Amino acid sequence: MSEWRNDPITNRWVVIATERGKRPFDYKEIVEERQNKECPLCIGNEEQTPPEIMSCRESGSLKDGPGWWVRVVPNKFPAVSIKGESDIFKRGIYQVMPGVGAHEVIVESSDHEPGLDSQTEKQIEDVIWVWQERLQDLRKDVRLKYIQIFKNTGSTAGASLEHTHSQLIAIPQVPDEIKKEIKGIKEYADRHGTCVFCDIVRLESENQERVVLDSDHFLNFAPFASRFPFENWIVPKEHQHDFGLIQEKQVKDLAKVLRSTLRKMNMMIKNIPYNVVLHTAPVNVLEEHQYHWHLEILPRLTIMAGFELGTGCYINPTPPEVAAQAFRETEEIYEFQNKKQEVFHYV
Repeated sequence: MSEWRNDPITNRWVVIATERGKRPFDYKEIVEERQNKECPLCIGNEEQTPPEIMSCRESGSLKDGPGWWVRVVPNKFPAVSIKGESDIFKRGIYQVMPGVGAHEVIVESSDHEPGLDSQTEKQIEDVIWVWQERLQDLRKDVRLKYIQIFKNTGSTAGASLEHTHSQLIAIPQVPDEIKKEIKGIKEYADRHGTCVFCDIVRLESENQERVVLDSDHFLNFAPFASRFPFENWIVPKEHQHDFGLIQEKQVKDLAKVLRSTLRKMNMMIKNIPYNVVLHTAPVNVLEEHQYHWHLEILPRLTIMAGFELGTGCYINPTPPEVAAQAFRETEEIYEFQNKKQEVFHYV
């Protein structure tokens, strides 16, 4: 029968519909209509974006011209603006603040077609370094309290452009979701004297039931109270509160884990829509050393309907144990296919 499962971090309850047990073949392949319009993020179209903030580019190539392989630009239609003050003022019983913040686009490749899962590990490493660089730079603005890095892939997940890219929005307050995590982490530490994320990593590593991939520096697993089918988290094994502190050895390992995970997802369900969200400690407030940064990968295969919107509870038709097993089986198939391709190549 179905189970109510509790997230030990946020205390959120989720319904795991175990009797449904949906596997990858139970979900339809996603068909995305190709966009025929010219892409403003492609190489050669640099004049169609605002002036670049930073880029990884060939030596001697000019800013806002070709020669780059990762490029950061302000969002042309930003949700927030870097201009203005972050003072709160009253409007009757309401509180109002100017729309202060930063909204940037990280163009993850100069090629239009391949998604992040099809990039080289070195290319993904550079993307991760750019994420860190932008996070470190924006925290210098003391008005900003939280920096959210995220990636939308597929129209269902909110992507308006096909070209592979991620985004960054920096805001002048700590979001409620992060506050809930901080509160849950502190309450757990008060009860047990340990970090809940570290304990989860230890438990999942021991039982392996929900593990997707176990690397040198990261554990990728389907969380016990998964909200979405095939939801998985990439968590550093070393306790680290701030993504800005990521080390070179971690970047190399994270690139491998992220690439492998996204490839397996696309093998299971072609053109799968998903979001990647980075949860990290707030900035310019009291340092939250108890926090534990992590990447959440959230496939968008189900629709939030009346129950979810009315209660804040989720119904997940694919138990995380089934999801993790499907990931592991896909990995074995992928390795076998690779071996066949290698034999064919050398014959």
